Amino acid sequence: MPNQNTVNTRTLAKKEELAKRIKKPLAEVAEMCSEVWPDQQGIDRILRHEIGAIPDCSLMYAWNVDGKVISCMILPDSVDESWLGKDLNRRPFLSKHLPYMGIMLSSVYRSDYDGRECITALQAVNRNNELLGFIAADFSVNDLLRDSSLSVSVPQWNQYRGDPAVRGTLFLQERFTSQMDEHIDEVLARFETLIAEHGVFHVKIHFSSGRCSIWLMDDPYSYRILVIDEILDPDLSLAYPCRPYTSRATIKIEQVRACFEQFKCLRFADETIYLRSSSINIINGMVGLTFSCDGSHYMPVKEFLEKDQSFWFGDTLKGRPQKSQMD
Repeated sequence: MPNQNTVNTRTLAKKEELAKRIKKPLAEVAEMCSEVWPDQQGIDRILRHEIGAIPDCSLMYAWNVDGKVISCMILPDSVDESWLGKDLNRRPFLSKHLPYMGIMLSSVYRSDYDGRECITALQAVNRNNELLGFIAADFSVNDLLRDSSLSVSVPQWNQYRGDPAVRGTLFLQERFTSQMDEHIDEVLARFETLIAEHGVFHVKIHFSSGRCSIWLMDDPYSYRILVIDEILDPDLSLAYPCRPYTSRATIKIEQVRACFEQFKCLRFADETIYLRSSSINIINGMVGLTFSCDGSHYMPVKEFLEKDQSFWFGDTLKGRPQKSQMD
């Protein structure tokens, strides 16, 4: 099943939606232009009359197979002659294969004409099976996204390899016991309190360097960094307002506690292969893990809690250096 949560999937869906809306009217414009091609005035007249029939189109123009503009730049409310004869061969959409039949959509690029982010739809103009040129229709990204909203992110497990240089020297290193390691139970208890009673919804813990980044419901656009001395300060709770565990959370506080216990186990499982940093977000219910091999995982809390050490380490701890899930 396709991953519905990838950026690529979402952008393709937007472009497919645009293509469906403009395919028929743009093909009709190209058919009309083929009858007068390459007469500039005839093409201008058609584009001026038809631009309103192309949904969200901000600019239309025609160019020949040599990449030269052969019409005025036609806007919904004006006509600009300044680009007549301009060479478009260096424009981004010409770096790809052109549509000798039908329509093609460019990637998003910044227009040389008005400086805005846009997508250009290219419609081939043919007569008697001969390619004459193209009708270009520009669509401002601002206009295309006018009524759109951010799609819902679906939590799922993703794994990323880290720096090969780090992986290559993995068995030459050994975990250093940090001050946070020495106070791990107290540290994790503090973070549980901040999440349960003080509006913290995202925590990232850097075990080796003894620091942590937190995000609060009261100020979600900023993060705050706590060093180990601040984390261990018994008065830490006084620094943040009291807030009940948010109703927006998709996981229970008991699951947060269980995740912290699992973080601790992964941190101390081995002196060579160990958890270097971790994060938890109670809104999207995700944890993030980065290990000493520099490999990273992002996965739903429920799935994370179903895994034991044998999943992460396999036989690595028994007979090195076999493959583990952290690579």
